Amino acid sequence: MKKFLYSLSIFALIMMMSFAAAEFYSSMTKVDYLEGSKTLKFTTKMNTSHISDAIKINPNTAGFEAEVKKYVNNNFDLYVNGNAKTLTFTGSQVNGEAVYVYFETRGITDINSIKIKNTILLSTFPKQFNLVNIAYKGAQKTMNFQRGKEVNEVNF
Repeated sequence: MKKFLYSLSIFALIMMMSFAAAEFYSSMTKVDYLEGSKTLKFTTKMNTSHISDAIKINPNTAGFEAEVKKYVNNNFDLYVNGNAKTLTFTGSQVNGEAVYVYFETRGITDINSIKIKNTILLSTFPKQFNLVNIAYKGAQKTMNFQRGKEVNEVNF
C-alpha cells in the first residue's frame, strides 16, 4: 500500500508540473451591435506581455498605443454581408496583465453574415487561440481562430 501511495504521489507531482510549464496564449474579442448608431463595437482583450512581444515595444512607453493600433489594423479584417469594412481604432487600455483594445465600424444597417480574418498574435505564438463572441439583435455567435484557421464566418 505504501508503494502504491508513493507511486501515486510521484504521478500527481509530474502531472502538476506539466500543467505549470504550459503557457496559454489567447485573445478574446467581444462584438456588440448598437442598433441606434448602426455601429459594431469591438473590444479585444490580450495578454500585455504577449502583445508587447509581438509589437516589440514596452507597454509603458508613449508609442505603445499607436503600435497596438497599427498591429490590430494589420491583423484583423472584417467583412459584413460580403463587403470589407474599415475598422476605426477608438483606444486602448493597459490593465495589469491585460490590454484592452477598442475599435468600431459604423454604417451597419443589417447583418446577414460576418466574416473575420483574425491573425492576432498567431505569427508570434504558434499555439495562439483567438475567440470572437458576436451579439447581434439577441443572437449570439462564437468564432475561433488559430494557425491554419485564420478566417471564420457566421450567418444571422
